[in-house]
Amino acid sequence: MAARDKRDSHKIHPRTKVALLIFSAGLLAAIGLRTVTAQSPDGLRGDAILGHLNVVVDWYRHAMTRVQTVGLPSDAMYQFNAESMAAEVAKLAFQSAKAEAALIPAATPSSGGNASSSQQNLAKLQSDVNARISTLEAQISTLNQQISGARKAQLQDLMAQKERAQGELDLNKAMQQTFEQMSQFMSTNGTSGTGGLEGSINELQSSVPELTTAGSKTGVKPPSTPVAMPASTGLIGEVVQLYEQLNSMHQISQMMEETAHVKDVASRLRSPLQATLRATIQQGQQLASQSASAPPSAPAQPAQPNHGQPDQERRQFDVLTTRFKQIAGAAVPLREETILLDQSSSNYLEWRQSVAQESKSILRNIVLRVVGIAFAIGVILLLSEIWRRITFRYIQDVRRRRQFLLLRRIVMGFCMGIVLILGFVSEFSSLATFAGFITAGLAVGLQTILLSVAAYFFLVGRWGIRVGDRISVAGVTGDVVDVGLVRLYLMELAGTGVDLYPTGRIVVFSNAVLFQAATPLFKQLPGSEYTWHEVAVGLNPGGKYDLVETQLMEAVRSVHSTYGEELQRQLGSTERRIDIQMKVPQPHGQLQYTDTGLEYVVRYPVGLDQVSEADEKITRKLLALLEQQPDLQASVSGFPKIRAAVKG
Repeated sequence: MAARDKRDSHKIHPRTKVALLIFSAGLLAAIGLRTVTAQSPDGLRGDAILGHLNVVVDWYRHAMTRVQTVGLPSDAMYQFNAESMAAEVAKLAFQSAKAEAALIPAATPSSGGNASSSQQNLAKLQSDVNARISTLEAQISTLNQQISGARKAQLQDLMAQKERAQGELDLNKAMQQTFEQMSQFMSTNGTSGTGGLEGSINELQSSVPELTTAGSKTGVKPPSTPVAMPASTGLIGEVVQLYEQLNSMHQISQMMEETAHVKDVASRLRSPLQATLRATIQQGQQLASQSASAPPSAPAQPAQPNHGQPDQERRQFDVLTTRFKQIAGAAVPLREETILLDQSSSNYLEWRQSVAQESKSILRNIVLRVVGIAFAIGVILLLSEIWRRITFRYIQDVRRRRQFLLLRRIVMGFCMGIVLILGFVSEFSSLATFAGFITAGLAVGLQTILLSVAAYFFLVGRWGIRVGDRISVAGVTGDVVDVGLVRLYLMELAGTGVDLYPTGRIVVFSNAVLFQAATPLFKQLPGSEYTWHEVAVGLNPGGKYDLVETQLMEAVRSVHSTYGEELQRQLGSTERRIDIQMKVPQPHGQLQYTDTGLEYVVRYPVGLDQVSEADEKITRKLLALLEQQPDLQASVSGFPKIRAAVKG
């Protein structure tokens, strides 16, 4: 028993071993972070490095998205070159920044753990703990078998070993869970754990993940076939294209300014590196010249072994070589970056020149198209004026002249519309769809105007109205002054009895009134320019009715005979127009009762332009008969009344 205790005292307790493993891992992690840094070049600062990266990243994003192509065949080539060089410049900037960060002592933190070293040490600890857990589980299984078949004297010792093994197993399992949580956290936040300048550089690089895409040299897709610009898109389309190209030229100019700014920042950052690199080269040359000018040893004296001087020179050369490699690793990518920026500026310049040349071509087409449209409109206006002069010179009929002038307006308006449509629009498929919607909207919103235009052709037809016709519409009687495409103009007539006279007012009706049933239009039948009037006299009871009838009819017929032939001629013209036989209008008398007593009425036709004259002649003749014949005067009551005859 004493021997076994002595033997156990020389063994390391498992818990102590685990603690030593943890301590050794922390020590290794701390040692792993201790790196030898070179002396920082004068003027190289961390904020300048980060500022350079920020400028490059902004420029890279603008190069990928700012310039909008306008459909030229060369756009795809220039855009691909710009994006490829932008991606390469960004990669070189990050490569140089990482090399520059190693040259600044403050870039590496003095305490803490390097992310990759800490992850490796943690993985080693996990492996050791897992192996120890497996060993302890096997040991406990073996002890269980031994306990089941052990003698009573050995049972207590086996149980104690099992308890120690079980306690150590529990501790290792708890450590295993802790290490798994730490490993999961570090795998999720691996790069963010790196602080200082290197951490900032890594964060900036993670903001543009496409630069680190595996299997892609530049992270830029190859150029695809550009969308060809249409040969002719009309005046509006060409103006839109010109605006897009001018906007694209402005964007390219902005990218050229940004490229020059990025190059300026990179050059300022490269200046201290170049100075340090030249100083390192001069130190190497001086050291080489000193070694070459050292005096040789005297031949008479035996050579003494002196290894100190060569070893010291070799170490100096090694230090200079290491420093040269570090500085060159930061300066060379910056130099390559400036070269690529120069190439990018040249690419943008050529791109802008290409777009500018195409813009000049489009501007020339716009000017030519505008001149062509103006010339075509001028020709149409000239033809319109010639048409108007020929109409006034060779057409004397007012109505036909108005029809020709209206036809002139319609034809010239249609031609001008065709010229404008062909000049401004060339996509007729889109125009047809657009015209369909416009037509539907006009049909709904301008239905009254469309009805007026349709009614115009009825008004100027064979049975339509002419200037000078007397019509009645909507309770208004007047003479037609003008018949427009959508409106009808009347000179209003008013009066009492049989006399109508102009009021001095013009009444305007929409032509669509022709289609309204509530407002009929009345017009004299063509060729029957007359109306019916009547003269009525009251009869006294016991008077000579035959005498009154004879004298009254004779007076009316004597006046009617002066214009009866003209009315008969008009009637013949009307019959030829409508192919209907009509009765010749003649005066006729009628004896009738009224509210005031017995009355004799003679109705007679009278021309519209002879109404006042005929009525006055009949009135004078009746007055003369009444004065000359006392019997006639005794048979009538009051004076004769002349009025317009209205038949219901």
